[in-house]
Amino acid sequence: MTQCKLAVVVFACLSLATISSGQENVDGNHRDDRTLINSDGSRFVPKDFYPKFSWKTTPRYFMFGDKSRVLRPEQVRLIAKQTDFLCIEKSHGVEELGTAELGAKHEAAAFKKVKPNLKVLFYFNAAFAWPYTSYNENFTSQRIDAHPELKKFLITNPKTGELIKRFGVAFCYDVLNPDFRQWWVETVAKGVEESGTDGVFIDQMHGNIMYRDPETRPEVEKAMGQMIASLKQKMPADKILLANNAYSDDAKHVYPVSDAIMFENYSKVKSSKESLLSEWGHMLRNAKDGKISVFRLGVEGTGRGNLKPNMPGLSQEKLEFAQACYLIGAQPYSYFMYSWGWKLETGALVEYSDLEKPLGAPKGPYRRTTPDGWEFTREFEHANVWVNTETRQAKITWR
Repeated sequence: MTQCKLAVVVFACLSLATISSGQENVDGNHRDDRTLINSDGSRFVPKDFYPKFSWKTTPRYFMFGDKSRVLRPEQVRLIAKQTDFLCIEKSHGVEELGTAELGAKHEAAAFKKVKPNLKVLFYFNAAFAWPYTSYNENFTSQRIDAHPELKKFLITNPKTGELIKRFGVAFCYDVLNPDFRQWWVETVAKGVEESGTDGVFIDQMHGNIMYRDPETRPEVEKAMGQMIASLKQKMPADKILLANNAYSDDAKHVYPVSDAIMFENYSKVKSSKESLLSEWGHMLRNAKDGKISVFRLGVEGTGRGNLKPNMPGLSQEKLEFAQACYLIGAQPYSYFMYSWGWKLETGALVEYSDLEKPLGAPKGPYRRTTPDGWEFTREFEHANVWVNTETRQAKITWR
């Protein structure tokens, strides 16, 4: 081996050692470079306006709402100590303050008073006209006929001519209407500005294709991508755009313009062994593309129909499997959400001691114990993780 080649090898080994052990910044503060190393060895490149991320404990994302009231000060402090990243749900504070944007504004100010760098997101839906903001207050059966300029933004049943309602409550937006798309972009950007939040969580990427001719799917997907891209451009450059479930094929035009992606896992099939394996791959893709991931797994699976007596206690019992599934696939800027719903009382106020245990950075990617098996392991600085996604058993050994 020549001296030149030897020098290259030595330099490479020293570089890897530096990444593994951490190094000092020029100001003398210690920096652990493993924080930003993806599981394939590539490096995560975060944007300046992203939330804080650390492997010190399990990184968490919160999303909750209480239609009746805003948070009490002690609840703000409880949540703030556990996370640097959250979203205020669609109807929060409506009955107390009158509109959802005022609920979001109140909580954004409250959280930032306690933790100034905490990132708070506004909520808006891309498919359903939930009537909780002042911007959507006329999308109701009692008011819509008096607003033909808004009524033309909605989908009707082709057989009856009647407006379609989702869950019997929310009218359905027509994303193929360019006037609607312009209104929607301006409305969401206004909501982010007026609520004083750090960006927006956009729900429902499907463009209501279930109420349309299936042949329009490519057109709907393209229109949805154009709308989300226009929103990203309309908002200030330092605002986060989190797109729910935008890793799927029907959101392929939304993914490129999003800063963050949620894996909502809203039904049992979404937490199947095959789906979880696929999501871990998507989480790595997100990380390589510099995107935030939010991995949400519910108690007793994921579905809305899993409510049982004593859910707070049951959630403690079921945490280990959900946490293990997150840890197996976690990348830098991957956040874990654990709940049995989206309301304040469905998990946001429950404290989980295992989520506060020292974790440390991952020591490498996950391992699949056999090529076709469903047992996976991964090692972190302070934890060894094992999970069987077929039997839904898990064990996290803390050290």
